[in-house]
Amino acid sequence: QHPEFDVLLDYLNQPQYDHVRLSIASVRTNTVTEKLAQTLTKRNTRSITIAVESGSQRLREIINKKLSNDEIIQAAVNAKAGGLKRLKIYGMVGVPGEEIADVEETVGMMEQIKRAAPGLGLTLGCSTFVPKAHTPFQWFGVNPQAQKRLKLLQKKLRSQAIDFRPESYNWSVIQALISRGDRRLSQLLELTRHYGDSLGSFRRAFKQLRGQLPELDFYVYTDWSTEQVLPWSHLLGPLPQATLLKHLGAATALGVGHGE
Repeated sequence: QHPEFDVLLDYLNQPQYDHVRLSIASVRTNTVTEKLAQTLTKRNTRSITIAVESGSQRLREIINKKLSNDEIIQAAVNAKAGGLKRLKIYGMVGVPGEEIADVEETVGMMEQIKRAAPGLGLTLGCSTFVPKAHTPFQWFGVNPQAQKRLKLLQKKLRSQAIDFRPESYNWSVIQALISRGDRRLSQLLELTRHYGDSLGSFRRAFKQLRGQLPELDFYVYTDWSTEQVLPWSHLLGPLPQATLLKHLGAATALGVGHGE
């Protein structure tokens, strides 16, 4: 958050800016004050978005998201008090170390928010964890239970009249394939482009190249050893390997299992 964010709000609340439409992207939870909500409402914005990743405190600690459920609930209360009509929340399933109880905690968090801010529309947008290069979780594959957990959230939240918008699990698999892929995938990408840009195009290309590439499971679902040479090991990332391993160790201490 900008150190003078509050000053900026005061500046924008001057009468000469009454005609200016104001909208903001996803913000930190502690940024959602009643004052911010009032400012956005005055500028014809009806909703605000925060990213919480999970309703489970344990999982947020695993991914180093320093945030409590009380702060999330207070953001909703502030949004409603300031006149906003909807709070949009970003979450994720399949984070390394996630258990079904963590998903249930996300449901519980959304129900708590609904009770604390009655009348405020709630939307939970949810993606599937996709491993990314040069991050502490680059060694983990996609959780094969993630799709079932998206469906569980859909069932439980929609019964509470909470808008649930999951990202496509199948496209998350493709994201993971590309994210963890090596130079051998270049032929697959070329062939996919030849067939089109749909999920079916990827399946058709992969089928045609069967036997010439590792199985999909290797790229997408397999947990890789920290001793393994990764497709991007020859590239320098923003953090050295030792730092990534240190963060991985901290996550492991919180319950993330990983085979060495």
